[in-house]
Order: sequence, then structure tokens, then C-alpha cells
Amino acid sequence: MKLSKAAIRNFRRLENVTIDVEERETVFVGPNNSGKTSATAIFRAFLGSREFTIHDFSVAKILAFDDFGLALDEPTEVADAETTAGAGVQDPCLITPDAPNSAADPEATAETPTLLPEASPTLPEISLDLWFTIDPESIAFGRVYTLLQNLSDDRKVGLRLTFGVDEPKKLRADYLEAYQKPPEGPRTKTLFEYLGLEGNLARYCVVRHYSLSAVTLGDGAPSIKAVRLDPEEGKRLIKNLVRAEFVDAQRNINDDEGSRANRLSSAFASYYRKNLQQIAAAAEAHKVIDANNDALTAHYGSEFKSLMALIRGLGVPSINDRELQIISALSPEVALKGSTELIYVDAGRNHRLPEPYNGLGFKNLIYMAIQARHFHSQWLATTENRPLCLLIFIEEPEVHLHAQVQQTFINNIWAVINDSAKEAGEPELTPQVLVTTHSSHILDTVDFEKVRYFQRCHLEGEANLKGVRNASIVRSLRAFRPEDETEDAAEPIDETDDNQLLSAKQIMAFLQKYLRLTHCDLFFADAAILVEGAVEKLLIPSMVDKVAKRLRGTYLTVLEVGGAYAHRFEELLSFLNIPYLIITDLDSVAPNGYPSACRGDTPGARTSNACLKKLCNSRTVAELLALTKDDKCSVDKDRCIAFQTGIEIEVGGAMHLAIPRTLEEAIAYENLAHLRAGTLSIGIDIPASWPAVHQDVYFHIRSDKFKKTAFAMSLLATDTDWTTPSYITEGLIWLEGRLSPITISGAGA
Repeated sequence: MKLSKAAIRNFRRLENVTIDVEERETVFVGPNNSGKTSATAIFRAFLGSREFTIHDFSVAKILAFDDFGLALDEPTEVADAETTAGAGVQDPCLITPDAPNSAADPEATAETPTLLPEASPTLPEISLDLWFTIDPESIAFGRVYTLLQNLSDDRKVGLRLTFGVDEPKKLRADYLEAYQKPPEGPRTKTLFEYLGLEGNLARYCVVRHYSLSAVTLGDGAPSIKAVRLDPEEGKRLIKNLVRAEFVDAQRNINDDEGSRANRLSSAFASYYRKNLQQIAAAAEAHKVIDANNDALTAHYGSEFKSLMALIRGLGVPSINDRELQIISALSPEVALKGSTELIYVDAGRNHRLPEPYNGLGFKNLIYMAIQARHFHSQWLATTENRPLCLLIFIEEPEVHLHAQVQQTFINNIWAVINDSAKEAGEPELTPQVLVTTHSSHILDTVDFEKVRYFQRCHLEGEANLKGVRNASIVRSLRAFRPEDETEDAAEPIDETDDNQLLSAKQIMAFLQKYLRLTHCDLFFADAAILVEGAVEKLLIPSMVDKVAKRLRGTYLTVLEVGGAYAHRFEELLSFLNIPYLIITDLDSVAPNGYPSACRGDTPGARTSNACLKKLCNSRTVAELLALTKDDKCSVDKDRCIAFQTGIEIEVGGAMHLAIPRTLEEAIAYENLAHLRAGTLSIGIDIPASWPAVHQDVYFHIRSDKFKKTAFAMSLLATDTDWTTPSYITEGLIWLEGRLSPITISGAGA
């Protein structure tokens, strides 16, 4: 049986998300504070030993608690109060309601209504829906069927766990007593703060269990039927269905024996104690240890003989007491834990190093392997009512590991698990591994379909879309399907069109190959900048410093994709909902015939840039130059496109319009004064007349003599305050406004 889907509601950032889970490994990726750890934490809270806190409730639900408290100051008749108190806990998606029954207040009658504060009917709950896939022909199905009598004959098994207030009426009474309303002003603590006091949340809240089944309503709409289970029955069901184990991000692998430390030798001892004490192995170990115990006991008798005689001289023991004897009482597990060291051996030199003398990365990898093997072995060794599904969560395995080890991590962990399964004679009994990571190197080795992308977003229904993003959404890359370029493809209009149209499968392969070859960190970025080549990639950080300083506080990924390929990232970036800026070249070519390069101001010039033709729906330079700033930005796509535009320059006392074809030309025209002064150089003297300036700059930059990368390096090395091309400035300012909007406060706001 395998977990196929988890739906989470009202837990931290995960206000309402559904996460599809793969049969083998599922990888959680996304920027910092996007909810990856929260997705692990809710499993730990419901299936492990972690306790809920009031801050586990989503930010959007604070108001519901506070409304409950404020409602206490609005007196209503007792009948209404009791009715709402009975419905005070929200049960999402219940077709069969199972709200607790409330007895009437014994002092209240219809004839003498008593005024009491009204309880809110919408106290929030945290919930986790687990959907399992199971083969109806398997033995496991029979076990599940005995646990869930209402199980239908299909492949899906559903279980819901909720955490919420058990008795709203009692909570109301205790809160009123603890914080009485003063004559003026609010109570000193809100209900949310009251529940945050030590022990209060556990006192008032409980975990409820429901069995789930998919149903179809009368109108044909799919829905979920939830049936409340007895608490003990629910606990038994969880124990039989699923076990969750966790390898924490903070593994504290070091060489101290403190409470927060994990020595590898201690990890080996724990593994031995819990997994290797089969009868045969134990007998062998005890035989070896007993022989050493006998030898040590004899040694102790000889060494302590005089001391024992001295003690007997003191009258201890007395003539009627037993004799004192010091013996060795080692056990295999104690010997391994307390008297054994893990060492690193150079067999060639017969040289040994103690445990502290190896790197943290090496220790981290060993520790994770031991933990994975331990969790799996313990699961296999459960002889009675073994949980049908094992989940192993591994948080940030990349800690202390260099890139090459990160790239092999997933395969190495599976090698450990598969070896454990084969050794136990159960090769089919393997866990599901869920990994949270910020490593592009780990991501390189994982199929696209196994990635779950966590992204920060605003709360549902939130009006202020410029404030803090307190929620997250989760996107499964298994659902990503790029558009097939070959379907209904039009014939090329002219020679500038790209004849290499790709199928959806080919585009997917291209994207995966590109992201792997470049170790792309797209999935961890706040935004992406797609550039033509190496020069743009080298200069972007400096340009950001010059014209969009607030972008330095964001995490940007710069993808070097070229004008011919940028548009093939459009659907992926839109699917991920990542803001992106495309910085590309005008790429002007001759008006007719073969698309040979020409100056940007050539009458009738076309563009050979496939990205501009597709995304701007323009084929000529004139059409592109006519686009406004708004035309280059797409709100729906969350995208801005930047390319060279006309530059007014002064030559011979008159103003002229230069239209650069490439980035290097644009830099030259916008920094003409520095080129003439010699503080910047492109390798030629700048003419004093027009159109010689345009002609010479254009031809030199196109020539083999001009080294683009060397020119970019010279810009980075100079102290001259050179000007960023205006088209790039426009794009960076758009991105800055998109990611770091200026907030105006005060009376004039």
C-alpha cells in the first residue's frame, strides 16, 4: 500500500494544499519559507511525537479565534448560544455530519431566557487527509477491509485527521472566567493568546479521526464522504495503516556527548541494539563478550586483592555476610556504545584516525544512511500488525555535502534501502521517501515528475496583494505539459523563422536537460532573468547595483538561454508562477532574402529573434520599436521583455538616433562620452561625424576582432561609472517594482 495524496488545511502556511506523493521518492523544493518544512511538520504532529502549538494554525485563522472571543461580548438568548456551541467545531467536507451533541443548560427554560455570550460557529481545525492506493487483490487489502468496514471495492483508502477545539462551551466558560471584560476596552488577552498559554491548547483541543471515501453527488459533482471514527478505533487504524519516520535537518553530527550531539559511534550502537540482536547474532556476541568478562574478572581479582583485604579488615563484610567481588559485566550493546570507537583506517600505512578527524559531510552521509536503514529494518522487523505504509522524511540532506555527493544522494539512499529489503527477504517492501531540499544538485538527478514546487502566495480572498505572503501553494511538476509546437503549425513566413519546431515531449526533454546541465536554481528563486549569453550574465549583478538596488534583497536566478530559446521557458515559468524578465537582442536582419545581419536603423529591417516574434507578435524592427512599455509587460504571464530601442546621441553638435542591434552596441552608444574620453574602450577610436559613428561601432562589434567577454570584464574592472543601457534599466526597474514595491507610510500615504 502506498500513500498517493495528502491534503493539508489550516496548518501554518499551508492554508489549503494538496500534495501528490510518488511511489518511490518525492522531492519538495521551493524558496525559503515556502512551506516545505511545514509539510513535514504536520506529519510529525499527527503521526509522530510533535505537539501542536497555537501558531500551527494558519494566519488567516487567527481572526476566527478572535471573533469567537469578541462574540462573547454580544449577549444572546441561551437557546441560540447552546445551538452554536454545539456546532462550534468546523468539520470540512463532511457529508455525514458528526457534530457533538450539546445538552441544554439546566437553568435555562423557554419561559425564562438567560442571556449568555454567543459562541462562534466557525472555530478552525487543522486537518490532514491521507489517500492511499492499494491493490484489491493483495493481502494488505484484506487487512484494511477488516479495519474499515465501509471500504468500497476500489484502490483508494482515505483517512482524515483533524485537530481542533473539543468543547467550545467549556473553552468559552474558562476564558470568560480567566479574563473578565473590563468596564472599558477589550479583555487583556484575546482568545488566540489565551490558547497560546502553556498547556491550554492541549487542554481544549483533540485529534479526531475519519474514514474517507470518494462519492458522486446527485448533480454528478465529485465529493468526499467522511465518517467519524471512535478515538481508540482511529488510533488503531493509523497504527495499522502508516508509520512516519524523520531524519531532521538539524542532525547535530559532532563529537560531543552532549544532549544535542549525535556521535556516529552512538548511532552504530543504537542500530546494533535495535536491529542486529537476532538470536544467532546475539548468541555469537555474548560468547565473545563472556570470554572477555571472565578474563577481566580474573584481572580485577588480582588488581583489587590488596584493596579488598583492607576492606575486610574494616569488618566489611561481616562474618555472616556474602563476600565482595568485582566482576566484568559487559554486554554487546554497552560495549559498542560506551567502549567502542569508530575509527578511520589507512590500511596501506597501518594508520588510524579517531572519529573527530573526519569531515562533517562524510559523517552526515553515514548518519543518514544508518537512519534510513534503521527505520526500514525496524518496519520490516515488526511482526505483528506491521503498518502497511512506511514514510521516511529526510530534511535538507545536502548539509555539509559537496556537489558530487549531493548528486548521488538519492541513488545511495535507495541502495541502502534495497539492500535492507533483500537481506530481510522482502524485496518488494520498500518505503516512500520524501526529501526537502534547496540543492540544485540533488534536483539534477530527480525526474521532473517527482518534484513538488512550493511557492509563497497570499491568503485566500486577501485583498491587499502587496503585503506579506502568508500562505503557500504546491505545484506538481507531473501536471506540467508544455504546448506542442508541431500541432497546427503554420508554414514559415520567411527565412527568419525557426524551422525546428518541437513536440511537447521534445520541449520537456530540452527543459530537463538544460536545467540539469546548468545546475539551475530556478526552483529556489524569487524571480528569473533570462539573458542572451555570457556577457549579460556577467554584467547583470553590476547593473542591478546601479539601477535596481532593492533587487539585492531578493534571490534571482539568471538563465543564459539566448533569443532562440527563451520562449520555450514561457510555459514552465507560467506554470510555476515565477515573475521573469527576458533581456534579449533586437537581432536586426536584412529586409528581404537570407536573414543576414544589418544595422538596426536599416529601413524595413526584420528581426531574427524567435523569442521576440513569438512573445511580442512582431516581425520587423519598426513594429518592435513601436511597442510601449506596457506592451512589453504581461500581467497574466508576470513577465517583462526588454530589448534594444533607439538611443539619442550627440555627434557634431546635432542629435542623432542610433538603433543598436546587440547589448555591446547599446553600451557603446549610451557611454559615448566615456569612449571618446578614453575611460572606456571598445578597441577603436570613435569618429567625430555621423553616420560614421554608427557604422564604425556596428562593424567593429560584429567583427572577429571584438572580444565580447573581454569587453564585459573590462567594464567590471573599471572605476568609471558607466551607464546601464536604458532598455535593461527599464526591465530591472519593472522587476524591482514587482518583487520589492516601495511602501509609502505616514500622513501623505
